[in-house]
Amino acid sequence: DDAERTRTFVYAMHGRAMGIARALVEVLDLTGRKALLDVGGGPGTYSILLTERYAGLRARVLELPGVATVAREIVAAAGATDRVTLLDGDYHVAEFGTGHDVVLMSGMFHRESEASCRRLIAKARDCLVPGGLLAVSDVFADEGGCSPPFAALFGLNMALTAPDGTVHADADVARWMREAGFTDLATRAHIDVGEAPPPCHPAVPDGDCNGDSSFDILDFGPIADRNGNGL
Repeated sequence: DDAERTRTFVYAMHGRAMGIARALVEVLDLTGRKALLDVGGGPGTYSILLTERYAGLRARVLELPGVATVAREIVAAAGATDRVTLLDGDYHVAEFGTGHDVVLMSGMFHRESEASCRRLIAKARDCLVPGGLLAVSDVFADEGGCSPPFAALFGLNMALTAPDGTVHADADVARWMREAGFTDLATRAHIDVGEAPPPCHPAVPDGDCNGDSSFDILDFGPIADRNGNGL
């Protein structure tokens, strides 16, 4: 509740996110996409860079009110107020709305239980238009949860410091997305944790969401297209 501490934290998150976001922008193809919902988007870093990269893309960032207040400063400083809008809300209970053709969930799942992750995936599915894309970016482990070493240690740290803290396996996230109706799943790495340990083991699933959706795991999170079109 300390506004100055929150402000310091959000700016620190922004600095930390810049490197990861630049890597994500290189692998997440949003050509032709128009409406991005950035769930739990923190300082809005991803939305700033993605809307800068893709002409015509507009983003809405859903965040807690205290964080959103600081994020508005960051968005304004980046000259992105015409492209990025902040929405105050708790993503656990806030409505996601409708009409989005991209949903990004970054750095969230390591604080969520399986049941919570499944609910978030379902909310994303329901707010996407046919052909919409879901991208989940976070630290993910291999099956069994014991590798890579950074992900395993990160998961241990989260388990000790957060009520539902953990690191999920990318294969599990892919399965949850498939069971929610996403199809055409694939996996590709986009950050080499051996070179520079990121705050998350990179994995990004992507897919098409329409009861039939595609899903593509990078190694920063999942992405899924809601129409079965494939990516």
